Amino acid sequence: MDDRNNTIAGWALFAGICALGLTIGTGMLGASHAPEKPGFPIEDAEAGGGGGAAAVPLPNLLAAADPAKGEAVFAKCGACHTINQGGANGIGPNLYGTMGEAIGQGKGGFAFSDALKSVGGNWDFEKMDHWLTSPRKFAAGTKMSFAGLSSPEDRANLIVYLNAQGSNLPLPAPEAAPAADAAAPAEGKDGAAPAAEGDKLRRRPPSRRPRRWANRFSNAAPPATRSTRMARTVSARTCTASSAARSRRIRALPIRAR
Repeated sequence: MDDRNNTIAGWALFAGICALGLTIGTGMLGASHAPEKPGFPIEDAEAGGGGGAAAVPLPNLLAAADPAKGEAVFAKCGACHTINQGGANGIGPNLYGTMGEAIGQGKGGFAFSDALKSVGGNWDFEKMDHWLTSPRKFAAGTKMSFAGLSSPEDRANLIVYLNAQGSNLPLPAPEAAPAADAAAPAEGKDGAAPAAEGDKLRRRPPSRRPRRWANRFSNAAPPATRSTRMARTVSARTCTASSAARSRRIRALPIRAR
């Protein structure tokens, strides 16, 4: 009876150990680990966006801008603004001839926000680019709810299109690109050393080892001619025949009794 109880207890213990092991293994496999960088960055239009394109100067972008593409971008503004000459104000003011005008003034008595009125100055290319990038940052407290355009190319196309609608201000001259060949002389100097080393290797005098070998074998006997080889062959055969005859004579001699 005791043996049976011990057996049952042993099997119960074994089953408990197996269940514990399975629980631990399942927990290790199903464990979740937090990523090093939770989520991924989302481009913020108000933060400027644009990435590497923001490094291109605005005058260069304006010089390469296309008014036709700017008209397509203006479709985003058409719900609040008109741009035809003499057009009525809507949710936003009519934008005909806006470039060069005073900021927050005019436009048939449109009620601009105090935040925009306090900016002062006129709408030039730089200010319009900042406004289109983020109206809330350009004039904190503005009533305009548009988040802005993150693409510098889209802003440049739209500015050129706005300028063509009754303003026609002269575009700023593009900035000269930095000289890309400035590092060329330095690279040439750095590359001169390996080239010189290569010339030295190519101009290295020939090794003297072939000359020593030539001197070593210059005193060797000249190669044997055909007649010399034949003479050596006949001599060798004669020696072989003499040795064979001598061996036969020795075998023919009677063996002396001891």
